[in-house]
Amino acid sequence: MIEERAELYGAPTPQALADETYENYKEFVNPPLARVMKLAGSPVEVRAQGCTIWDHTGKAYLDFAGGYGVFTLGYAHPRVVAAVSAQLERFALSGKTMFNVLLGRAARRLAELAPGDLQISFWCNSGTEAIEGAIKLARAATGRAKVVGTHGAFHGKTFGALSVSGRENFQAPFRPLLADSSCVPYGTTDALDDALRDAAAFVVEPVQGEGGVHVPADGYLRDVRAICDRTGALFIADEIQTGLGRCGYRFACNRDDAVPDVMTLAKGLSGGVVPVGAFIARPGVWKRAFGRDPLLHTSTFGGNELACAAALAALDVLEDEGLAQRARARGEQLLRGARAVAAEYPAVVRDARGLGLLVGVELTNEGYGGSIIPEMLKRGVTAAWALGAQRVIRLEPPLIVTESEVERALEALRAGVAAAHAKLGDL
Repeated sequence: MIEERAELYGAPTPQALADETYENYKEFVNPPLARVMKLAGSPVEVRAQGCTIWDHTGKAYLDFAGGYGVFTLGYAHPRVVAAVSAQLERFALSGKTMFNVLLGRAARRLAELAPGDLQISFWCNSGTEAIEGAIKLARAATGRAKVVGTHGAFHGKTFGALSVSGRENFQAPFRPLLADSSCVPYGTTDALDDALRDAAAFVVEPVQGEGGVHVPADGYLRDVRAICDRTGALFIADEIQTGLGRCGYRFACNRDDAVPDVMTLAKGLSGGVVPVGAFIARPGVWKRAFGRDPLLHTSTFGGNELACAAALAALDVLEDEGLAQRARARGEQLLRGARAVAAEYPAVVRDARGLGLLVGVELTNEGYGGSIIPEMLKRGVTAAWALGAQRVIRLEPPLIVTESEVERALEALRAGVAAAHAKLGDL
């Protein structure tokens, strides 16, 4: 069976497949990343289903990295795969000169589920594209240029998105960035009135994911809404990672009953089957920005039939299977267990925090992750660092994860932390 999987990729043996993949990465994909992944013992993924990934040797891994939030429904959810397969037999991409029935249905369904009066959506291919579109919409709708983000935020790596992401190490090589962009502290509104007085928009994550899984106090987004109303700035909620059930709510801004002017989505929007992103806005805001020119913002591949078929099926699965509620229950279990590990090993783990199935385990030393994540991988559980805070291990499994799978992941985490504790003297 293992050899058969290797042969599917045109390699005679599992080791030949691994060697070929490493060489290709080293020569043609990303040479420094290839070396880092090889040193970390990263295997080659060849198959995935549900919450499980299989590598080139046939070993199974419980996935608690979850594609950084993409696989809300797990891998290859049968309802989404069936919808995409059926559409692929008809045709895959939109010709763009005629009406697209699936785009219309997907946009209508998203409006039905979205908070408040969010109604008109633009469909694209990724989260960072959704942020770019939201920034353009805000500037066009308000006639203002300034866009404000938060320190520690991550909104993507294209030019506009990067400009409002508060991570100097990602920004420095590309300066000067978007003019009239700035950041304020996350989770507090002390400086927000002044910052937004002449701003087009405030872009904010309901929970900072890549920044280290920071959960603001209850009411933060309600205060943001009030300040945006006072200053005339638009409130853009970046729900790319936090939305669609991830945080135990359909959308994380529902926790505060706060309705943004614009909301961006991606990652789990297609259930992890086809790349797709979108931003959705209030009708009045949309009309002020794009009402006079329907072609002011477009995308060749955005809103294609395959992506919309996947999104429609994924949204139905999210609702039909009660996955937001399930994420809340399993998230409470995961956070409770992570906090127990922190209490057992305070010299290694400083804090465990999160909302729903977005949980961060903050270490006392960034170097400990180099022991913990490989140990978890050895025990058949994947995890990942927070991209903007490598002191934090992020646990972000599919929303379909079971109680027993959460316990298995916690056992692997405890073993990894114990291994790091045993090496305290080396750091």
